[in-house]
Amino acid sequence: MNNEQIKVLLAEDDKNLGTILTSYLNAKGFPTTLCVNGKEAYDSFRKDKYDFCIVDVMMPIKDGFTLAKEIRQIDKKIPILFLSARSMQEDKLKGFEIGADDYLTKPFSMEELLMRMRAIIRRTTESKTLDASRNFYEIGKFNFDYNRQILKINSREQKLTSKESELLKMLCDNINEVLDRSIALKKIWLDDSYFNARSMDVYVTKLRKYLKDDPNIELINVHGIGFKLVLNQ
Repeated sequence: MNNEQIKVLLAEDDKNLGTILTSYLNAKGFPTTLCVNGKEAYDSFRKDKYDFCIVDVMMPIKDGFTLAKEIRQIDKKIPILFLSARSMQEDKLKGFEIGADDYLTKPFSMEELLMRMRAIIRRTTESKTLDASRNFYEIGKFNFDYNRQILKINSREQKLTSKESELLKMLCDNINEVLDRSIALKKIWLDDSYFNARSMDVYVTKLRKYLKDDPNIELINVHGIGFKLVLNQ
């Protein structure tokens, strides 16, 4: 996917910053629409087709977390990058729990924003081009379709976010063996910082919740090393 095909929705209530970001992204080949509050952004998302969302957390009328949840109800796969003036751990973890692909704290450089966007786009694009036959897994009573990002048991389907799918795939590829935390962080989160490790813990908890309907499946912590997806026969 090249830049010209990627249409960006930017939800930012600071009009000066929003205008600067819009001009910069347009100049870099990412057609960008600026919305100054969450409601306007949601209405625009429903009417037009977007490929990437940049969402400020603190906005009037509808905050960024609420907006992201509503966007995720419409499109589970679209990349979402949060912007926030607050660097609180709780805010960042909440963002990742909603399904964010990244979280950038203000102030930031335009170059860093662009780098993070391209990393997300590269990761999501690569996942779409992988051979489908190598990305379908049977895990106990579950079927996991990595390409479609769907975890299914009986007739019930759970749509997964990009990071949930990436993490579950790595666990499936190492089933009954320990998945090294650092390796997973560097592949999915691009670095193994403390904060990213905390955010990965959130995703592991979510996957554990999704898999609880099969008592033969365990997703366990291996202290100091990583995680293990165990299938008990």
